[in-house]
Amino acid sequence: MLNYLHVLMSSTLPRMNKTLSIKLNFRVENQIFTLKLHRKQIVNFGLWHWERQTQSLRNKIHQLWRLIMEIKEERASDEAQQFLPSSQIDSLGEPQLTSIQRIANEPKLEFSLACKDLVAATRDRKLNTFIQVSVVHPAEHVLTRYSSTEIVEGTRDPLFLTGVTFPPEYPIYEETKIKLTVYDVKDKSQDTVHTTVIPDHKEPRADVGRSFLGCTTFTVGDLVKSKEQQLTLTLRTSDGGKTVGTIEVNLVKMGELEDGEPGHITTDSQDQKFLCFLPLKSCSRGFLSAASAQNTENLERMADRQAKEECALVRECTAPEGISGKDNLPSLNAVLKNPICKLYRFPTSDNKWMRIREQMAETILSFHVPKELINLHIKEDMRRNQELKDLGELAPHWDNMRKSVIAHCDQMLSMYQDTLAELGKHTGSSFKSSCSKGEKTLEFIPINLHLQRMHVHSPRLKDALYDVITVGAPAAHFQGFKNGGLRKLLSKFEAERRNTGYQCIYYSPENTAKAKEVLSNINHLQPLISSHADLLLNSASQHSPDSLKNSLKMLSEKTELFVHAFKDQLVRSALLALYTARPGCVLKKPAVPRNSAEEGDDLKHQDHPSQVKRQDSIPHHSEYDEEEWDRVWANVGKSLNCVIAMVDKLLEKDSSNVKDGEIDPSAADCKHAGGDWYEQLYPLVITLKDCMGEVVTRAKQSMAFVLLQELACGLPQCLMLTLRRDIVFSQALAGLVCGFIIKLHTGLHDQGFLQQLHTVGLLVQYEGLLSTYSEEAGMLEDMAVGISDLQKVMFKVIEAKSEDFLPIITGRREHYVIEVQLPAKMFELLPQEIKEGKLLRMYPVLFNVGINEQQTLAERFGDTTLQENINQENLELLKEYYNLFTEKMPPDCLPHFQEQNDLKGLLENLHQNIQAKKRKNVEIMWLAATICRKLNGVRFTCCKSAKDRTSMSVTLEQCSILRDEHQLHKDFFIRALDCMRSRQTQGALNDSDDPETGCLTDNKPTSRHFYPVALLLVSSHLLVVWLILSLALLLAKYQ
Repeated sequence: MLNYLHVLMSSTLPRMNKTLSIKLNFRVENQIFTLKLHRKQIVNFGLWHWERQTQSLRNKIHQLWRLIMEIKEERASDEAQQFLPSSQIDSLGEPQLTSIQRIANEPKLEFSLACKDLVAATRDRKLNTFIQVSVVHPAEHVLTRYSSTEIVEGTRDPLFLTGVTFPPEYPIYEETKIKLTVYDVKDKSQDTVHTTVIPDHKEPRADVGRSFLGCTTFTVGDLVKSKEQQLTLTLRTSDGGKTVGTIEVNLVKMGELEDGEPGHITTDSQDQKFLCFLPLKSCSRGFLSAASAQNTENLERMADRQAKEECALVRECTAPEGISGKDNLPSLNAVLKNPICKLYRFPTSDNKWMRIREQMAETILSFHVPKELINLHIKEDMRRNQELKDLGELAPHWDNMRKSVIAHCDQMLSMYQDTLAELGKHTGSSFKSSCSKGEKTLEFIPINLHLQRMHVHSPRLKDALYDVITVGAPAAHFQGFKNGGLRKLLSKFEAERRNTGYQCIYYSPENTAKAKEVLSNINHLQPLISSHADLLLNSASQHSPDSLKNSLKMLSEKTELFVHAFKDQLVRSALLALYTARPGCVLKKPAVPRNSAEEGDDLKHQDHPSQVKRQDSIPHHSEYDEEEWDRVWANVGKSLNCVIAMVDKLLEKDSSNVKDGEIDPSAADCKHAGGDWYEQLYPLVITLKDCMGEVVTRAKQSMAFVLLQELACGLPQCLMLTLRRDIVFSQALAGLVCGFIIKLHTGLHDQGFLQQLHTVGLLVQYEGLLSTYSEEAGMLEDMAVGISDLQKVMFKVIEAKSEDFLPIITGRREHYVIEVQLPAKMFELLPQEIKEGKLLRMYPVLFNVGINEQQTLAERFGDTTLQENINQENLELLKEYYNLFTEKMPPDCLPHFQEQNDLKGLLENLHQNIQAKKRKNVEIMWLAATICRKLNGVRFTCCKSAKDRTSMSVTLEQCSILRDEHQLHKDFFIRALDCMRSRQTQGALNDSDDPETGCLTDNKPTSRHFYPVALLLVSSHLLVVWLILSLALLLAKYQ
């Protein structure tokens, strides 16, 4: 124990009347400790020095070392995944560390634990034990608490289902020491979980819920290099004298089967019991507040429903290389970070072990996507403001309206710029916690966006991955929900716009969307046509027939798209409306502009611009010819036809010369014989550009005038609704991009999925757990609109040209294209259609079922129509996707396509459950999730903050999959569920270490619980008064 001992004293011996101190450095088992002895301790030190070779001194040093380790353990950081700080090099020098060789992106070390023959303090006591795992880095001398197992109750031979796993980036080496401490939990109530986290400055005592049994230490190298990769260690008390049992440590590799059978494990129905804890989705997401028994009951009903279904879920990955392939690691690691892993082993129905690795990871897309999106909004709004300024001279009424709109738009633009600047300054966590959901600078960022992945290794089945994206409901929390959410606000705003009077012209939302599309096509096609025209002239100057043909083909295609973009009555009617807004106008025909049949009816009840009194007194004698636009628009097509005819003529003449054997001796003879191609095409191309420019000028002004009406009819509500919609869409889009990238990487080796992706599109299913009561009803309205807006998003997969694999976002508010970058090796695995840039469609659907106590109030005293309407609308979208899938995909595209009838049955069952309007019908969630997985879709689970209800749902879904797909032993379903929900298995974290706790707004009881329930127990009269007052308040609110 004592390798060496030396005393360091000051160079000048101090006088005896002064304080004398001695510094003692000693090393025990490669751990260096320092003791400072003062004057009163010198005598004792002399005795220690005299007895340093005796056995008594050795025992004292050993006991001292144990006590120091215990003290340092309690004072260590409770952060489960905290990395140790850089070491201070002492005089002894830093030891050489040996790395552990593991597969890339796989955990460095994983092991399982079991105890035998534990000794209790009293003979008749049944132990309730758990193991706390601590780590000592070889270059440091601080014990860091890392994680804990679950609590196994009522046995002295506990076998723990929760293992220990170290992520790839964790600094662990063969010299790293791991300490295992066994505790006995005395308080069996759920409150034990809160008291088992011992304060930093205290020793573990019996009155805080647990008592110390014993501990042991081993190095990682001992475990890795052991012959059977298993260690059997002796547990000893803190003084190192008494043996209290043994502990077995087994090295775990996901790809290998574990020896032995779990038959000796007692089930939940026998003496050995499992202590249930509060659910926890992940350490970084935060400890969950106590979930109501009603929530658990509703979710357990869904588990019972799952047990009755005989059809198996389609596994998301059937190829091993799809799970552990190395080629996709760089691009996947570019968007995921800070993974947190948990390891479990559960018995199957045939008494074999299966291993489960649960992983949760953050994503930098939480901030990357919103910043890219805000940048696009800024550019789009700046273009719109410039287009409004380029409308030209307007009558005073319209000019004042334009100035007001531009002023408001400038204010909104400034706000977007400030938000982008603040997000650029953000450092720290890559996700937004629920504590920050009310912060204005972070309102575009999704709440708690994480990937929840379960990797299952079964003894008789292929490895499988099950992914769920968890995120808080996309909603504008900073703006609040006093007046409802987007669904209600947009409907109310549209109704008000129809009654705006003579101040502006009403254009339907479809027409305003069409105007934005026309402007987008102009900005996209005009530069392309100009560049292709220049290429045509360049080919003519080089006298290259093949190049000339290709250039003409591209020019014709783009010009035809350009011409058809204006083949709409909206442009004609908008030009007439713009003409009437000029300073003085005389119509050749007093016709009413026609936007559409519906719009014509609306305009009959409004003051038409031609009927608005001109506010200028200068008469204007110009006349507006309604047919002029047709002539200008048709000139583009005629000019293109002239170019095509000239090219055909030149190529035909060149071909005839070759056939006749006339080979030009020189370029001069060529020009003299056939004329210069460039000189003959140049005037025609210039004419085409001039005609196109005239069309662009008029179309831009007319469409900008339509947008002016849209903004002017609802200032400032229109801009505020646009802002709210941008906020909600930004949160929803960040989750969608993350889900698509994860799904693409997972299914990269599945040719059926890739064919489905470019032929049909990707199904994206959102599971909502929001209530329809009070503020959460507004959140649900926001969420429904945000998810519906995802239909205007298209994906495109491109080959990465650099090491930056972050997605690129282009487009405008009505249409976005997300370019996902893949490395060259991964890109080659894609079908030719995707590699050629085919746009991939998304089909988002949302099914919501409120499950908390607020939903009970809504069902009894409020209204659930919102939830019913959302579920019914999205059921129709799901059926549409299924019909499209069955039409375009071959019968053998799904791994279990013979169960197509089951899909039909599931859809019909889902339809019946939605029509039944049953209270808290959680079967809707199970059916929708099952259909999504069968159709190779992406799963999302959302609640208010993606914590309590989300974690309950995700863990229940995972255990149900293990039971239905991987033959989890029926007696271990509840125990497996409790393992995944256990706060204890997430490491003993203090509340101060959890970014989600400390949010008083989340933990306080809501003010909408009108009176404490305890008061109702005093008298039945109070119950009657409470019901009357509650009903009165609810009626006043919903009026």
